[in-house]
Amino acid sequence: MDLESSVHITDGRAPTASRGPAGTPVTLNVNGEAHAIDLEPRVSLLDALRERLGLIGSKKGCDQGTCGACTVWVDGRRVLGCLTLAVTCEGREVTTIEGLAKDGELHPMQQAFIEHDAFQCGYCTPGQIMSAVKLIEEGNASSDDDIAEFMSGNICRCAAYPNIRAAIREVRDAAA
Repeated sequence: MDLESSVHITDGRAPTASRGPAGTPVTLNVNGEAHAIDLEPRVSLLDALRERLGLIGSKKGCDQGTCGACTVWVDGRRVLGCLTLAVTCEGREVTTIEGLAKDGELHPMQQAFIEHDAFQCGYCTPGQIMSAVKLIEEGNASSDDDIAEFMSGNICRCAAYPNIRAAIREVRDAAA
């Protein structure tokens, strides 16, 4: 059966291509700045950040919520940007790795990652840093076992885990 014989046209017009849901106006507050954009309801927060706002620090690793490379904060809580619909973030504060440094100075966790060589390829680093900051704020960094457990959602394919834990310990101890 060819394509023409499988299309039933009742009014004499050519069939139109099917389309997804229309875009809807959304205002995303990202790193303290409001961004008004049109988004389809099914667009992930990660894709909105990277493709619509040009904030490419958060990475798309697995696109299934298993690697943590896309970790950002929504209202101060860690979330996986690839599993979060952008439209659900309207009226909430989104923070990405680009919003972590203040006034040109790296966040202490960013600096510790550099000092401890806590990355090799660097692909997972933004998600690792975003999780590590919250790990300390949540009070879940009291031991290396706790750090490993509460960072387990962030995978480093280069296996820089000892250096990542060292960076987290440094920031934890400096904050105490």
